[in-house]
Amino acid sequence: MSGDSAASAPGRPGDRPERPVGRKPAGSRWGRLFEGGLLEGGVQGSPVIRLFMRWVRRPLLPVMRLWRRNIQLKVVATTLLMSLGVVLLLGFVVIGQVRNGLLDAKVKASQSQATGGFAVAKQQAEEAVSVTGDEETAADGRPSQSVIQWMSDLVESLSSGGQGAFDVVTLPAADASGSGRGPRASGQVNPTASVPAELRERIDENTSAAQSYTRIVYDTGKESQPALVIGKQVNDPNRDPYQLYYLFPLTQEEKSLSLVKGTLATAGLFVVVLLGAIAWLVVRQVVTPVRMAAGIAERLSAGRLQERMKVTGEDDIARLGEAFNKMAQNLQLKISQLEDLSRMQRRFVSDVSHELRTPLTTVRMAADVIHEAREDFDPVTARSAELLADQLDRFESLLADLLEISRFDAGAAALEAEPIDLRDVVRRVVSGAEPLAERKGTRVKVVGDQQPVVAEADARRVERVLRNLVVNAVEHGEGRDVVVRLAAAGGAVAVAVRDYGVGLKPGEATRVFSRFWRADPARARTTGGTGLGLSIALEDARLHGGWLQAWGEPGGGSQFRLTLPRTADEPLRGSPIPLEPKDSRRNRGLDDAGLPSGGRHGGKSATAPARQPGADGPARDPFALPPTAVTPTADPTALPGNGARVVARTGSTRMTPGTPAGDGTPHGGGTGDGTATRRTSRGEPDSGAEGPGGGSASRDGERDGEASRGR
Repeated sequence: MSGDSAASAPGRPGDRPERPVGRKPAGSRWGRLFEGGLLEGGVQGSPVIRLFMRWVRRPLLPVMRLWRRNIQLKVVATTLLMSLGVVLLLGFVVIGQVRNGLLDAKVKASQSQATGGFAVAKQQAEEAVSVTGDEETAADGRPSQSVIQWMSDLVESLSSGGQGAFDVVTLPAADASGSGRGPRASGQVNPTASVPAELRERIDENTSAAQSYTRIVYDTGKESQPALVIGKQVNDPNRDPYQLYYLFPLTQEEKSLSLVKGTLATAGLFVVVLLGAIAWLVVRQVVTPVRMAAGIAERLSAGRLQERMKVTGEDDIARLGEAFNKMAQNLQLKISQLEDLSRMQRRFVSDVSHELRTPLTTVRMAADVIHEAREDFDPVTARSAELLADQLDRFESLLADLLEISRFDAGAAALEAEPIDLRDVVRRVVSGAEPLAERKGTRVKVVGDQQPVVAEADARRVERVLRNLVVNAVEHGEGRDVVVRLAAAGGAVAVAVRDYGVGLKPGEATRVFSRFWRADPARARTTGGTGLGLSIALEDARLHGGWLQAWGEPGGGSQFRLTLPRTADEPLRGSPIPLEPKDSRRNRGLDDAGLPSGGRHGGKSATAPARQPGADGPARDPFALPPTAVTPTADPTALPGNGARVVARTGSTRMTPGTPAGDGTPHGGGTGDGTATRRTSRGEPDSGAEGPGGGSASRDGERDGEASRGR
């Protein structure tokens, strides 16, 4: 078991406002970000950044809450995202394949067309050379054909066969000069802007054909369009080189590709939506029975034991429904049996308690007669008469406690609440415990009684609770001081009883309220008792709508805290007194051996031992605060319970004079009349106190063996 253990009620166990013991290790940047940064504690930085992040996170909170709670939404959203990714991937692949196929077909057709055009241009140049040579020998002496006109005619003749499928452009070579070297183009194409400069350089450097992608620019302001340009260097009739280009528009291919993209997008969107709908339907078939089972389980927990699931078919969901219904039926049967047994037990306890009162009265009368005449008997008979009277007192006390428990179990206990000052109740309790405290050598000190502590409560029941706590503290305080602390804050008042005796072991804070439970069955009973005192005290606290909670550490004493609302029927939200006292070993920074915690981490170690037994009795803890140093604790921010802490100790338990060997942490039960006693362990289940903050007390479920402190 760990050094610190918490026994807490429903809520968040271990929530503690106290500072941690020792130095907190330095965390990384990621740790600081997650602990106090963007995720949990807001954002760090300027108020503007915090305000912006708060404004951004506010609309996301409902979405995140829905995401965490709806498994169907998670599955459908995940399916949609994965389907969208697959559709996008397939779309990119298909579009790439279609694009490459269209371009390959266009390039092949364009190369074939351009190759034929280059051959025609070469052929016309050769024919022009032969015609020019014949005319020079003509008799009429006409001049030769102009190269400029020949170039224009060439462009027109080559582009006439395209009918808009391509355009022809001629550009002079880089080293060409003369009147026939101007740019020519068909279809109002801007020749210099439509042919890339890089392609022109390649044509000048190489006599073979070359191609590139470009955009055709028109002189008329027409929108440019993508195109494939193929060019080659050829010679004119004067055998001077020039550049001939074919420009093939890619408009049709672009339209085809856009059509394919639109078709794929529409089909992909349809597929994604269809897959989402399919996922929603499939998940709904699985989630609906689960939701039905969850709802029925909630109704079962609320006490509606007749609820069952509707089973259809023979699949896995049907088997789940059948198993659930069978489980619910068995639970209903067992709960009914337990309720019957509980009613029989309560009736038995009530009947036996009432039936025993008549013979007990007769026995008491006879015992009183014998006790009055004990001086006339021999010593053995006189001692027997005294023992008989003492045990009859205990029997009567036990019978009264059993009757009180039966009233609580039957729900017949009534609360007579009226405004009372708890200071008067505490003074009466302390005054009544003074004889026992004097015999034990214990001083009972009251702290926090300077101001009135008024609440609507039943004075008789509150006094019974406090008498039980004070007498137990004196009985098990080993002669040390007992501090009774009062405080009030908000809508709650509290009384805490602190002792510095043997304390509680880990796990005992939850079992201490069990009926007839005690930690050490061998411990001698010096004040008598029935073992039901703390159980009755806990029921009295519950009857007020309050809490009775316990904290303890081995060798460091214990503290029991009673918290009541100021007004009847007012729900408690906190306690003005922390459950773990400020002078505990944990809060003082001591380890399990009673040394300062710094000694473990390389600091200076304390040389004083935790405790040195003396010849005249048990010695005090050298680090324990004196009674005069105990200050009132009235922290209105203390949450209820703060977790019932039980600090474990290493090594064996201390042995005190008069304590038998075995478990050195005795706890017994006190009776309603102020006596404290040990409790017989019956092996009851642990129980913890009711409270939103998690303190130590018993659960609401009332069963035999629960709801009493075994001290």
